[in-house]
Amino acid sequence: MTYDIDINGRSRTVAVERGEAGYVVVVDGQRHAVDVTSINGAISLIFEDGRSFEVAVAEQPAGSGNLTVHVNGRAVPAVVGTTRASWAKRGHDGAAAGAGPHRVLAPMPGKVVKVLVKAGDQVTARQGVVVVEAMKMENELRTPKPGTVSEVKVSEGASVEAGAVLVVID
Repeated sequence: MTYDIDINGRSRTVAVERGEAGYVVVVDGQRHAVDVTSINGAISLIFEDGRSFEVAVAEQPAGSGNLTVHVNGRAVPAVVGTTRASWAKRGHDGAAAGAGPHRVLAPMPGKVVKVLVKAGDQVTARQGVVVVEAMKMENELRTPKPGTVSEVKVSEGASVEAGAVLVVID
């Protein structure tokens, strides 16, 4: 299957197909052999060169095509379509993916170790807002865009499920 993906205003073409020992992912013409395993609602990707990534994906709002992809705890906004026409049909462009409120979601089940912001705080792009411990690792979750924290929906010590809304940023 081939996808057009817009990540922070940069378009990429990604093809995914089954390989002999996992998957073959082709990004803008460059081939990568990838081993894929699902662990506690997240996806573990191990590339042939030894690089590894923990990935969790949440669509916001459901059915919109706007995604927040958490890669090793870092939130990355993305829009995915099978063709550019599918983006246009849904009214998406590079700017639309970052428009409106953003919800920082738990990429996997875990425990909130620290809340770094409170309602009313101004945040910058890529600023940490919550630290969640999952699979014995602490992950600082960051906002992909600047704005004002409108809601903090968790407190320190709380257990969260994958996809739970932690912080809302306008």
